[in-house]
Amino acid sequence: MHFLIFGVGLYFLPAIIAAVRHTHNSTGILLLNLFLGWTMVGWFVALLMAIFSMPNYGPNYGPYYGPHCGPYRDSYYYHRGW
Repeated sequence: MHFLIFGVGLYFLPAIIAAVRHTHNSTGILLLNLFLGWTMVGWFVALLMAIFSMPNYGPNYGPYYGPHCGPYRDSYYYHRGW
């Protein structure tokens, strides 16, 4: 029984890595792993896709510009009369 659980976990390892890393193509990695993982070439391709895909951190808000730096630094002092 433990061998079966270990084998299923090892088979779906690329999909698990993609889900934990929140990659943008985790569904594609799961489907590739599910349908072509048995060929071992498909499993390695899915594993490489899961490892080297960029994680999805949510919307890109760009760099943080505080009131004293970036393009807004002059307007910060202008509105305060400095």
